[in-house]
Amino acid sequence: MPAGPLTSVGIGDDAAVVGAPSGSVVAAVDMLIEGRHFLRDWSSAYDVGVKAAARSLADIAAMGAVPTALLVAFAAPGTLSARWPADLADGLAYEAARAGAGVVGGDTARADSVVLSVTALGDLVGRSPVLRSGARPGDVVAVAGPLGHSAAGLALLSAGVGDRGTAPSGPLPAAPAAAQGAPATLVAAHLRPSPPYDAGPEAALLGATAMIDVSDGLVADLGHVAAASGVRLEIDSAALVTGGPLREAAAVLSELTPSGGTDRGDSPPALALSWVLTGGEDHSLVATFPASAVLPPRWRVIGEVRTGSGVTVDGEPHAGAGGWQHFR
Repeated sequence: MPAGPLTSVGIGDDAAVVGAPSGSVVAAVDMLIEGRHFLRDWSSAYDVGVKAAARSLADIAAMGAVPTALLVAFAAPGTLSARWPADLADGLAYEAARAGAGVVGGDTARADSVVLSVTALGDLVGRSPVLRSGARPGDVVAVAGPLGHSAAGLALLSAGVGDRGTAPSGPLPAAPAAAQGAPATLVAAHLRPSPPYDAGPEAALLGATAMIDVSDGLVADLGHVAAASGVRLEIDSAALVTGGPLREAAAVLSELTPSGGTDRGDSPPALALSWVLTGGEDHSLVATFPASAVLPPRWRVIGEVRTGSGVTVDGEPHAGAGGWQHFR
């Protein structure tokens, strides 16, 4: 496993020793549970490793910090093939290295199903953390990374379009015949999210006033920022990217199912927009910036901060759930 540049004591002792040059440690933990967050019929072990790492590493980036290390607790049935956790470890190592972090230790246990708990550590490099509570009226809302791609990929998998469960380790290969084009791209985005980790520290340097990663859904996660900051976040739907692969996938689902892929019978444009607004697990970063900030192209402005409370889309409250609700 990669140790990471700040690790002086890695795997092999009772605990690891990881440097914190700024004098503080940013820490986050997330869980990945078989049957709730992934299915082995859909996801290879390597996929699960990548996703498990990405979920926690994105939280570090959303604080404006640089990821440094991962601690991984893994439980699985004793009947699981030995190859499966080996491939899982490869996926964890790949994603940790992509973020510039190490895998410095963890724990294993027997359980009835596969459970992963990944703790990520990070360093602020001398900067203050970017919290959820700093958004102010007049700021703009911008996002780095895709929105709705993971949700669309999940919808395609649920409809039987695309199968990556046998994908080998390493970078994603060419899509199988059953999942060419947009479906393959979106299925890959669900199985192996690719957060823009370096966009977090970049946002801090650009003067971000608040930030969060999109894990549960854009509306839901911006709702956390709105509540913590005591403001209203207005999303401009015209600024959201709902065409291309998303519209193509929505059209595919509309052809496959009379209801257009949903119980509500949404049209392809409406379905694509719903994925963008409420789909989670892209782990892209969304932040608020002063209106005067000069943002690089990858930060797309999608709204603004106003007085009030909650999140609105084109001036109206979003109807229904704003994203995943764990105990709904």
